[in-house]
Amino acid sequence: MTQLEDTWLTIDRACQLTNVPRASYYRNWQEHAPQQVEMELRSRIQQICLDYRLLGTRRVTAVLRAEGLPVCRKRVQRLMRLDNLLALRKRRYVVTTDARHTYAVYHNLAAGFRPSGPNQLWVADLTYIRLREQFVYLAVILDAWSRRVVGWALGETLEAELTVAALRQALADRAVPPGILHHSDRGVQYCAQAYVELLQASGFTISMSRAGNPYDNALAESFMRTLKCEEVYLRDYRDLEDARARIGEFLEDYYNRRRLHSALAYLTPAAFEEARA
Repeated sequence: MTQLEDTWLTIDRACQLTNVPRASYYRNWQEHAPQQVEMELRSRIQQICLDYRLLGTRRVTAVLRAEGLPVCRKRVQRLMRLDNLLALRKRRYVVTTDARHTYAVYHNLAAGFRPSGPNQLWVADLTYIRLREQFVYLAVILDAWSRRVVGWALGETLEAELTVAALRQALADRAVPPGILHHSDRGVQYCAQAYVELLQASGFTISMSRAGNPYDNALAESFMRTLKCEEVYLRDYRDLEDARARIGEFLEDYYNRRRLHSALAYLTPAAFEEARA
């Protein structure tokens, strides 16, 4: 055995040094390692469902296999059911702009629009958040002028009720003028009848990104990266309520009131709005 090889401990030797029976080591591995592998697979499925917008089990399985993951459809179906991803169903709505689509979609009216004050353009987006034993979903609405989070909701499913809750929170805190732009992607949560009707009843002009073009909602995408890097990836949330409390503190206290933005002349969103009130 070389000197380098001698520096590596075998499982037998490690168990001897720590006075742990080999059977206990393997039993512990069997209990925890497969769970970690499954959580990684569930995490990838979550991202696929958000990136590709509600693919069925066949398509999710195909994407995973194309990435080199040897999974069967039944396993994917089990994991999607576990994470409430199978409850999502496409419903037909009146098509307004694209006859090939089963949902109402709207043109991108936000492209090139530069708001000069608050409540001229709101942008909305969704992301998933990994807890210890489950995934939850966050819907957020930002005022594009000040980058301020004006509405958010955290829940266990990707149903439209989540985005509706975020929008209702924003409307409860802010009076919006007729014609304010609301921009989002074309996900079912933003095309759902309940969401569109609330927008229309509140006087919004609806704008949506082009299909498959995340750059159309770059501001919201940038915010989600900030949220993940400065909050989510640094935490180990116990459960939904723990995540809701910590994320709520991050959004309402830290992000809105204490985090400086270079795009806002190094003011916080709240201070930027107050300085220009």
